[in-house]
Amino acid sequence: MLEIKSLEQLPQIGGLDDSPRGRVMRAAAYLFRRNGYASTTVRELAQLVGIQSGSLFHHFKSKDDILLAVMEEAIRYNTARMEQAVQQATGTFNQIRGLIRAELESINGDTGTAMAVLVFEWDALTPDRQDYLLNMREYYEQIWLNVLDRAQQEGLIKHPPFIWRRLIGGAISWTVTWYKPEGPMTLDQLADIIMQMGKAE
Repeated sequence: MLEIKSLEQLPQIGGLDDSPRGRVMRAAAYLFRRNGYASTTVRELAQLVGIQSGSLFHHFKSKDDILLAVMEEAIRYNTARMEQAVQQATGTFNQIRGLIRAELESINGDTGTAMAVLVFEWDALTPDRQDYLLNMREYYEQIWLNVLDRAQQEGLIKHPPFIWRRLIGGAISWTVTWYKPEGPMTLDQLADIIMQMGKAE
């Protein structure tokens, strides 16, 4: 990951606006991903945003609260993305394909940094905050399972919905380690390949 000296050099993150609070969260997502949550100081964060260290606490009570906010917004924004994918698609097959494409975008696109923080800094959260985010995540997963239940009834998938989701979800998540947006394959092409992996013969 390239070292960034100014917040203006960072790409926008889906769900985060350019308000003072949004700017802090965008800088935090980058630094937590690059350095790790524990190794990122309040001073570094304030410097990247371009404010005094004490000014951070006009928007958040603590660094822990910033971490939670980054993760919470990543889940909230991508849940809305999943809902939209289902609403815009016609038929169960296209809804599954839309969910795959949307999740690929969430991991490799405009919320990729925040999603990586959610995965790799999970243990930095207190148990009660983990429970809070898991409750949010359950709703996200239920969007998938509702569509997959219909898909099984229609004979479109060859595994039980829960297992199918875990298998395909793992494949999607792993793309963060090898997929290159500037490479020869588009996310649409990748979505088609993953869809074929789980489709019933």
